[in-house]
Amino acid sequence: MALLYQPMMQLSGILVSLLGWVLSCLTTYLPQWKNLNLDLNELEIWTMGLWQACVVQEEGGMQCKDFDSFLALPPELRISRILMVFSNGSGLFGLLLSGFGLDCLKIGERQQGQKKRLLLFGGMLFWISGITAIVPVSWVAHSTVQEFWDENIPDIVPRWDFGEALFVGWLAGFCLILGGSLLNCTICSTEVHPSSVPYTVAEQQDQCQHLETETRP
Repeated sequence: MALLYQPMMQLSGILVSLLGWVLSCLTTYLPQWKNLNLDLNELEIWTMGLWQACVVQEEGGMQCKDFDSFLALPPELRISRILMVFSNGSGLFGLLLSGFGLDCLKIGERQQGQKKRLLLFGGMLFWISGITAIVPVSWVAHSTVQEFWDENIPDIVPRWDFGEALFVGWLAGFCLILGGSLLNCTICSTEVHPSSVPYTVAEQQDQCQHLETETRP
């Protein structure tokens, strides 16, 4: 059972991590981190992401404009851009390492110690990737809530609200952390090799024969 359970758990971990990495990349480039709905013109919805701002019109579709300067961005968007790119890179590196460490891969079957180390490093990279995806999304959400309930801003001024990319980012971070945890759990589980059983039985038989020869007169 252990021999069948461990590869299935490894495969589940890397598939969940792959899903989280894809969602993390999608979160990085989606322009819907913040949504601004104008009450005066309900036909237009403004959105803001890490790379561009867009306006969605019912008749003209979506029109986007890239940010001119990185330094002109708010601090939460500057740090979020750096963290999300780092999350995508560490997640990709984790996929490569953990992929070569899978038991179902025939490459390096005789080097089980190295394959376990690859799985361990891959799982830790998934943890780092998940954390660095959750932190910027939560930071932008926190700043959006603070600006939404800021009493110094007049009520007539439109307020930014949560965009769809924030929820995708939270799901991505959760999948990455869960996938890394599944991979690391397979390393901690002990495995009994069938080749060791005949040796233990033979050793017990030798000990019994030795005791019988000693007890004979």
